[in-house]
Amino acid sequence: MSAGQTGGEIGSKLVNLYPDPNPPFWGDRSLTLNRMTLFDLDKWQEIYLTLSKNKLRTFMTAFGVGWGIFMTMVMLGAGKGLENGVRKEFAGFATNSLYIWGEATSIPYNGFPRNRSIHLNNDDIALIRDNVSEVDLLAPRNQLGGYRGGNNVTRKNKSGAFSVMGDYPAISEIQSIMIDQGRFINALDIEDKRKVAIIGTNVVHVLFEAEEDPIGQHVLINGVYFKVVGVFKTKKGGQEAEKDENTIFIPFSTFQHAFNYGNRVGWFALTSHLYIPASLAEAKVLSILMKKHQVSPDDERAFGHFNAEERFTEMNNAFIGINGISWFVGIMTLFAGVIGVSNIMLVIIKERTKELGIRRAIGATPFNIISQVLSESLILTALAGYFGLVFGVGLLELINYLGLNGDFFQNPAVDFDVAMTALIILVIAGLLAGLIPANRAVRIRPVDALRKD
Repeated sequence: MSAGQTGGEIGSKLVNLYPDPNPPFWGDRSLTLNRMTLFDLDKWQEIYLTLSKNKLRTFMTAFGVGWGIFMTMVMLGAGKGLENGVRKEFAGFATNSLYIWGEATSIPYNGFPRNRSIHLNNDDIALIRDNVSEVDLLAPRNQLGGYRGGNNVTRKNKSGAFSVMGDYPAISEIQSIMIDQGRFINALDIEDKRKVAIIGTNVVHVLFEAEEDPIGQHVLINGVYFKVVGVFKTKKGGQEAEKDENTIFIPFSTFQHAFNYGNRVGWFALTSHLYIPASLAEAKVLSILMKKHQVSPDDERAFGHFNAEERFTEMNNAFIGINGISWFVGIMTLFAGVIGVSNIMLVIIKERTKELGIRRAIGATPFNIISQVLSESLILTALAGYFGLVFGVGLLELINYLGLNGDFFQNPAVDFDVAMTALIILVIAGLLAGLIPANRAVRIRPVDALRKD
């Protein structure tokens, strides 16, 4: 029933619904009105007529609600895309891993001067294994040419500059190396100092022909021949992926022997046992290394160290914060839209004062009035929010379709449970938006309403 209907028209409609001269309306008015207003066609027509009476006003109000959900979806999706990109960069690293290397002392200690270089060695391997029970995987490492060093590797008439790493088998678990062909370094390779190599996919691309099988072939590294026994892929992304693809792994013992490194260790990669904080293992390893290398316990510069667990925790906390901010901004924007819905419903109630008074006069219960107002508010909010959600998700899908991704931004998307949460918020917002107008409507006195022009 629209705002323009008169009491006679309403009465005629009641007579048409109940042709009996003694309809139940006169005996039990609430029964008749409840039958009339529970999800019947007239109710939906009335909602449509009410909201379409002033199309521009309704559209602008709905736009505020839709914009709030749209912004929430876009911000959450963008945050997810950023998280995916960063996690891809860190993919392949054990979350409980840490790395320790020697630098230079900054404090004189036990007769040793400051600026003394600290060199790790093979004795430190057994020291850590025997004294730090919190350590699970331990991998001493060396790199030919030092950190980020590139070395001339040749095969027949082809050559390239690649990173050459001396490693233990444990490094494959610490960095989640995926073998594509052949195998990785094993214990016998370390024990027998075998001249074998596991090469990255880009090394294969540079040194071998397109259809050539690299397994069993030899490559020349700084004048020493190594037999290729495996090819590996990386889980990482961006620059880290490129770095891995240009890497060659050889047994740690072979590396020291072939390239005259003696018993030198460049750095340690290790992980803590499950449910043991990496920071606890880190503190104990640093403590025993300081004692062995005569370093002051207060010297924070003698050993460099990187705790991946701390970085992952910081990263997770950062993304929790980003998601929280996205929800806050989106909900505040939605709240502004809900205020707009509430205001427009108040205006509509004012415009329909006479109609609502007539309804009360002929038997409409407070529940009938409240349910009608809440239905109109809920429909307006839900439809506007639904379209905002669809356009927000659609924009994210368009970004994915067009491939607008980067190293630190991958596959922005909104999870299904997040979308469902947004819809629930919409329903609650629609109900909240109609509470004040519904309360105002139910307070209208029929006598006062009939006096209104």
